[in-house]
Amino acid sequence: MISAFCSANGIPMRKNLPLRDLTTFRIGGPADTVVSPVSAEQLGKLIGFLNRNSLEYFVLGRGSDILASDGGYRGVLVLTEGLKDLSVDGNTIRAGAGCSMASVSNLALKHGLCGLEFLHGIPGSMGGGVFMNAGAYGSELATFLDRVEWVDPQGEIHSDSAENLEFSYRHSSFTHNGGVVCAVTLRCQKGDPCEIKALMQDLDGRRREKQPLEYPSAGSTFKRPEGYFAGKLIEDCGLKGYTVGGACVSEKHAGFVINKSGASAADVHAVMDHVSQCVLDRFGVVLEPEVRFLGE
Repeated sequence: MISAFCSANGIPMRKNLPLRDLTTFRIGGPADTVVSPVSAEQLGKLIGFLNRNSLEYFVLGRGSDILASDGGYRGVLVLTEGLKDLSVDGNTIRAGAGCSMASVSNLALKHGLCGLEFLHGIPGSMGGGVFMNAGAYGSELATFLDRVEWVDPQGEIHSDSAENLEFSYRHSSFTHNGGVVCAVTLRCQKGDPCEIKALMQDLDGRRREKQPLEYPSAGSTFKRPEGYFAGKLIEDCGLKGYTVGGACVSEKHAGFVINKSGASAADVHAVMDHVSQCVLDRFGVVLEPEVRFLGE
């Protein structure tokens, strides 16, 4: 069914792609069916078709906040990598959902637009960044969003201002309304390219110093609990270096569970479960995963 639909609509489709090659954790078995729409129109037709036919699907950007199952994924994996239009008009940047956040930050630098320096070191896509309202170093994506183009579960394309999309810490309306981001428009201000570049380099240096970028991971494993920092709670439980199989709480930053040596998804789950229980037992704080789970 899905093969015939993709063929009729010119949507690229592939079979049996390893999820470890599609996620920054480098973990996961095969995805049975992977489709890569190259326009908002194709994405709309695809999402509408999948929902009308009650076909399970998962939308994936650059796989930076994902823990994929060792058993893979039996549904339809929708990749946004083909939605990569990127342009500048004055102080405004338009970016497809599949564009990396780093590429958007680099384009802003090229045109002397400031505010998006914090995006440079975040490994995800713009679609994923909007979905979770990505942020770092006191900035978040929602602050700079003007409009978001998105597809609803029926396949209709919408364009909404950021104020209508329920942005808060690591949250947007897309986390619960079934909508899929197609493209975004960002508002920036003119700045000094030298100052913009210097700030990007400073933030990148801080990331390299404090985060375990030398190992595969999904970024911060847990959301920040209100009034606390997840990494500090985990470190205070003495869990730095805690290991199950190839998965480990980073010695450099306890907020990261890393794939130190051929970790499985089961290894990561075991580490996360242990960490969550220890923090709950000692501090009475519930850690909520920032990582999303894909597959069986």
